[in-house]
Amino acid sequence: MSKLYSRYSELKKAEPNFVYLFKVGIFYLAIENDAIKLSECLKLNLGKLNETTAKVGFPVSKLDHYVRLMQAHNIPFKIADDTYGIINNYTDYLNNEQLKDIVNQLLALDFDNITFKEGFETLLSVQKDLKKIYSSSKLTTKVS
Repeated sequence: MSKLYSRYSELKKAEPNFVYLFKVGIFYLAIENDAIKLSECLKLNLGKLNETTAKVGFPVSKLDHYVRLMQAHNIPFKIADDTYGIINNYTDYLNNEQLKDIVNQLLALDFDNITFKEGFETLLSVQKDLKKIYSSSKLTTKVS
């Protein structure tokens, strides 16, 4: 039995009413009955993880889209991400992922080979992204 299937079984035993999405590389996967449910409700193509295990998936970049669809269909779900564990609050999770992207963008700057204009444009972009994150979340931090 695969590690993913074992984790799925463990989670379903504890909370069977949730659909679990597993972050696997650049995709989110649902397996077994969760996969069948998502395939039927969201019109995702049903495939196979192995000879006996059904799966559906979608790219990480489409998470927001599929979350809205699951919410519209009243499908209770949780995200299983090895970095964060089980995600109960989707908004915080998405914000955290966006913040990681911003930090990586800043860490990638080569201050020895950047023009003032490029640096300024990067800071403006980071500011815009941070305002988007904080205005869309329920965080109490005020960004002006």
